[in-house]
Amino acid sequence: MLAPYVDRGELPGAVAVVDRGGRTEVTAVGSAILGGAAMTPDSIFRIASATKPITAATLLTLVDDGAVHLDAPAREWLPELSAPMVARTPDTLDLIPAARPITVRDLLTSTTGWGFPSDFDLPAVQALFPVQHDGRRVRAFPPRDVWLAQLAGVPMLYQPGQAWLYDTSSTLQGALIERATGRTLGEVMAERLFGPLGMRDAAFHVPAGSMARFTACYQLGPAGLEVFDPPEGDFAAPPAFELGNGGLVMTAGDWAAFGRMLLAGGVAPDGRRLLSESSVRAMLTDQTTPDQRASGRLFLEEGQGWSFGGSVDLSASAQGLVPGRYGWVGGSGTSAFVTPSSDTVAVLFTQVAMAGPGTPEWMYDFWRHAAA
Repeated sequence: MLAPYVDRGELPGAVAVVDRGGRTEVTAVGSAILGGAAMTPDSIFRIASATKPITAATLLTLVDDGAVHLDAPAREWLPELSAPMVARTPDTLDLIPAARPITVRDLLTSTTGWGFPSDFDLPAVQALFPVQHDGRRVRAFPPRDVWLAQLAGVPMLYQPGQAWLYDTSSTLQGALIERATGRTLGEVMAERLFGPLGMRDAAFHVPAGSMARFTACYQLGPAGLEVFDPPEGDFAAPPAFELGNGGLVMTAGDWAAFGRMLLAGGVAPDGRRLLSESSVRAMLTDQTTPDQRASGRLFLEEGQGWSFGGSVDLSASAQGLVPGRYGWVGGSGTSAFVTPSSDTVAVLFTQVAMAGPGTPEWMYDFWRHAAA
């Protein structure tokens, strides 16, 4: 299924994992670097927004511990968010104070009031662009505290809890985790998820000893595939700000281990409980209303809902959607989902930077394969 896309030059390479009830299919096709090393199952990818479910799960471990409460004001850890101003209507910059505090739940459901809607021309969205950079360009972000101060000066597009908006809330989740623990996001993830699950290559940069397995990232240009980010680029050293919205690198098998933990109800293979059953259930359940999702429909183009850190399929479709399927995609060409009804984890990692929110045909093909 994947090889023809490589043969036609649409994909340099890909690694896919489909784990259904413990029966696992793994395949690697094409090249990790065009003209160079072949793709292998242990190739390392920039997973972009497929980071989001992992960030949400990490924050929920703090909720399970009682260190953070879902309905607590986020300003307890992020005082920069204490007095946000909101556009009176989306198409103006006539500002009014927020009607209530932003909560941790708002961060998890992407309803803080900051983020990207379907209409990028709205004034508050234009004001957000210089602050919420492309998450695939991790070095465009300043240190966390600088970024938080910059965001505090950007008007919110909607009141807290009013609308689902893409991306910024996941960045805020990572910042809150760091403030609540006094540690870096990567350290908390490693302790609470990566170590127990054996996600050996999951991190916010690729160490020198693993660089030979790191893929180059490409984009489609006028003459075909051209380099978007080389192995020695943005992820070759630790970033100034570890991004919860899209900063992780890992193998397809690493994400599959995370997905298998979700399907096991939050329990690691060695029997350790990493997430409570209630937190896993919340992650796998739509947490938004149709009215909340209306403003960001561009990003939920298949009619999905949104829970904590990822989408939830609300109905079946010929494109491979299955009711209850949870996960997300990444703008570097990644797709990672779990389907509780069939006990399936399906991960496809490629290395082609996508030009927009639309789903490419090779991803649809994979979704249909995983749903069969």
